[in-house]
Amino acid sequence: MGEERPKFEYKRPEFPKRAVVTSGMPYGDKELHFGHIGGLWVHADTFARFLRDRIGKDNVIFVSGTDCYGSPIVEKYRKLSERGLVTGSIEDFVRKNHEHQKETFRLYEIQPNLFAASALEPAKEIHQQTSKWIIERLHEVGDLSQMSTLQFYDPKFKTLLNGRQVIGKCPIEGCPSEKAYADECDLGHQYMPAELLNPISTLSGEKPELTKITNWYFNLQDNIDILNEWTKSIEKEKYTRPYVIKEIREFFKKPEIYIKKDQLDKFEEVRYLLPTFTEKEDNNKTSITIVFDKLQDREIACEMLTNAGVRYRTGKTLVPFRLTGNLEWGVPAPVIDGLKGQTFWVWPESLWAPISFTKTYLKSIGKDDEEWKKYWCSKDAGVYQFLGEDNMYFYGPAEVAMWLNTQGKDPTITPKDGQLQLPHLVVNKHILFLNKKASSSGSVKPPMARELLNYYTPEQLRMHFLGMGLGNNNVSFMPKIYNPEAKPEEVDPVLKEGNLLTNVFNRVLRTVFYTTQNHYQGIVPYGQVSEDVIKDAKKAILDYEKFMYENKFHQVMNVLDVYIRNINKYWVKHFKEDDETLKQLIVDTLYMIRVATVLLHPVAPVGSELVASYLQVDQSKFFDWQYIFDDFYAFVEDKEHHQLKTLYEKEDFFKKHPSQFE
Repeated sequence: MGEERPKFEYKRPEFPKRAVVTSGMPYGDKELHFGHIGGLWVHADTFARFLRDRIGKDNVIFVSGTDCYGSPIVEKYRKLSERGLVTGSIEDFVRKNHEHQKETFRLYEIQPNLFAASALEPAKEIHQQTSKWIIERLHEVGDLSQMSTLQFYDPKFKTLLNGRQVIGKCPIEGCPSEKAYADECDLGHQYMPAELLNPISTLSGEKPELTKITNWYFNLQDNIDILNEWTKSIEKEKYTRPYVIKEIREFFKKPEIYIKKDQLDKFEEVRYLLPTFTEKEDNNKTSITIVFDKLQDREIACEMLTNAGVRYRTGKTLVPFRLTGNLEWGVPAPVIDGLKGQTFWVWPESLWAPISFTKTYLKSIGKDDEEWKKYWCSKDAGVYQFLGEDNMYFYGPAEVAMWLNTQGKDPTITPKDGQLQLPHLVVNKHILFLNKKASSSGSVKPPMARELLNYYTPEQLRMHFLGMGLGNNNVSFMPKIYNPEAKPEEVDPVLKEGNLLTNVFNRVLRTVFYTTQNHYQGIVPYGQVSEDVIKDAKKAILDYEKFMYENKFHQVMNVLDVYIRNINKYWVKHFKEDDETLKQLIVDTLYMIRVATVLLHPVAPVGSELVASYLQVDQSKFFDWQYIFDDFYAFVEDKEHHQLKTLYEKEDFFKKHPSQFE
């Protein structure tokens, strides 16, 4: 079969021999809403399924899990416990949510090799070991610092406050966030606790005090040169979305402070007491910008300005990346240089959690302890991390700098074999709901993922989410069933892409099956596929492969739309009752159906596999891209007498939801 494959007019993209696919970890305090599924997980699952077909299912590991630790979960558990809405331990609370999340993914045909949980076995112990290895390695190469920073303290309750027990206004200039916590706002901006504007304790409702606490920090701010090298390298890659580079580089600016001009009188009183700075010329007439060479100088300036009663905002910059804290519910941190009783802050340990989960999965299938390195530390492998735009700071500068520094002194952006390789970041924009940003902690509540399945099938939703173009822009999810402004006569926009399956492809499939059954007793006529049909199929296959490589899922959907509609047009155009013409038409159309079904497989897996079962082909080879250019007869035992499975009246391969029938 291999000798018959066509020669290519251009170089096809090169995929790794092995791959890890990861997706953002949902918090263990909630069930999944539509944004988890539609904004990220459908894309990750589709790409993982494609890679399984493209490079072999045994060479692809798709892992993620429930993010079990951190102050959001502690605070949610505390509040629900106080109201009597949960019983049992915090671990019980997390386990229940984890199982619910795992089942939701199953309902959406999302199939990771392992959906683990960082606080639950079998991943818990392995995750602790991985966490210990990372921090000890970074300490060994001199990239950590002990810093005594300010943490909020509620004097009324006589307790230190975790990150989510303090609410204020984000100090980062231009940030629209309505929720900022102790050192991070809900849009992912990082700052020091002393910079938070108008802090309030969620325990007492009063302004908390600040007290000094010592933690381990990764010296992220010292990595700006190598991070600039890294951004220049990924800027050249076709899979890197342009806004990713732009937004990451915003963090590479020198430390800045913005002061409104109505504060200038107070500012002038302390101007000459501040650490050395330069004043930036700015066309903005409402404020001035002062720029510091060192982050420490800006922090001193912030404290002095606060004491002087000057209101200000700060700019994005790289700040020391906190690795540990004192939250009891967390991964225990090892004792290093006498610093005891600490746990890891949730963000850094969630960055290396996919490594832990890869190890856990490989152990579950009997592989040895070093097998994970073939996926994370090999130049033959690739790591694809699917994440939302808000989390770029963590998966971009923070993770990449940590990975680089595990190499030791003088790291390079081209790690040697055996060292942690740098990931491909697949960043999606925001998925809105009825033109508004929705979140479970915000004022606009998103529909829950399972709730959508009361109105749509998983494959209809998968098709729609992939077609939204979240790799380019923020896009609004506009389900007619939830939209009070939708008119009765309007078509539900969620069904647009799904109709390609439930209407167009179903129709051509039924037509070919019924025609073969009525004219040839269900036996497929044998013949050579027409050259123009092979040519069109080859173009669709190569375009589809290119767009998958570039993670341009809306373009993948466009290729599918055009190709499947053309199958229907081809049948209508060439249909004639005479035997020879009809035989050739079935030969050609079955070839196109075979190609379309393989291309659909990552997107709509259940329906595609149902089509293959009715075609009665060898599915282990049918979906394997080693044979992507082979014709239909390559997958059957008897080319001249192959029987299709009988398709009865009103049977469909791609179902509509029961609620959609009038």
